[in-house]
Amino acid sequence: MEKIIDNQGVKLHLIKTDKYKTNTIVFKMKAPIEKEHATTRALLPYVLQGGTNTYPSFTELRTYLENLYGATLSVDLQKKGEFHIISITMEVANEKFLKQSTPLLDKALTFLADVLFNPKSTNNSFDEQIVAKEKRTLKQRIQAVNDDKMRYANLRLIQEMCKNEPYAIPVNGILEDVDQITAQSLYNYYQESLSSDELDLYIVGDFIEEEVIQTCQAKFQLKNRTPKNIEQTKVQKEVKENVIIEKQDVVQGKLNIGLRTNIQYGEDDYFALQVFNGLFGGFPHSKLFMNVREKASLAYYAASRLESHKGLMLVMTGIETKNYEKAVTIIKEQLQAMKQGDFSEADIEQTKAVIQNQMLETLDTSRGLVEVLYHNVISGANVSEETWKEKIANVTKENIIQVGEKIQLDTIYFLSGLEA
Repeated sequence: MEKIIDNQGVKLHLIKTDKYKTNTIVFKMKAPIEKEHATTRALLPYVLQGGTNTYPSFTELRTYLENLYGATLSVDLQKKGEFHIISITMEVANEKFLKQSTPLLDKALTFLADVLFNPKSTNNSFDEQIVAKEKRTLKQRIQAVNDDKMRYANLRLIQEMCKNEPYAIPVNGILEDVDQITAQSLYNYYQESLSSDELDLYIVGDFIEEEVIQTCQAKFQLKNRTPKNIEQTKVQKEVKENVIIEKQDVVQGKLNIGLRTNIQYGEDDYFALQVFNGLFGGFPHSKLFMNVREKASLAYYAASRLESHKGLMLVMTGIETKNYEKAVTIIKEQLQAMKQGDFSEADIEQTKAVIQNQMLETLDTSRGLVEVLYHNVISGANVSEETWKEKIANVTKENIIQVGEKIQLDTIYFLSGLEA
């Protein structure tokens, strides 16, 4: 299904399918998270979509997209394990469905290459106005996390739990560092990224392979590149329970708990960990949802999720401040019950079915498909859709209990109301 071609500096991933009405192009830039560059990197994709030398203003850029039958361009930032990933995505109509046979995919690839390799700049410096505007927006984006207490609690948990690890650095960078970035320093970092990031270009849709390869070879070649890479390393640290209580004027307390799973994406135990998480707090039938939220009525919400490339399991709950002790106790009890195998075969089957359906829903969109395939680039694993389905289906109760033995509670973070 996925054809991978080395294309001098940019790896091409061609996924030919008639499942989707549009063709999707995703350009991924992967580099290790570094404190000194994180904020600059968070700014970069937004400046790139601000204008090119060919389409010097945001308006001209958007007008051209409209003329491509309403094509879209969007950017995104993610942290996956110890990597900071930029995604630049284009969706364009498949010309097969149009009366006129305009070579839309070819035009979209040419346009994306212009955004990436010909940004609006003079004398090795980005456009001052675009940079100033996007710096203001980046500050707002960082501030928005502090204002949204659910996101803030998650951020603070990670900062405390992963102290002295690159993963502690927020995906949008650090507020105090924004002002230091200049149009020139950003341009220098941009040039450095093109020479040292690991670059992957995904094209998903119904296209003529030879034509796409030809266009990519003409537009997406970078010379003399040595991508900067790090091995995904497991953090070996002595885990002892760390409790952080922070007080703010909040109506609803946020109790977030971080656990180390000591398992990363693609490893043999990873599939049993998926089922463990589903049973523990991943879905509405899980222990956290049923016991903390429903039976004990202690939480407004209670769930767990995995950070698959970092080997973390994060529990998130919203509680009244006075219920802190009770909530911690009952969450620990649910974890212990999981480790002791206090769940039935019917629970396991239900969880597997929900996981499989969730995966099918993800693969229903071309962007979801790209994200699933990109897990292999980050992890260095090679998990196909078929392997994934098979491994989830084969998970046994014993596998789930064995995974539980590896899970260690690391940090309890509580954002408390002032009345406590």
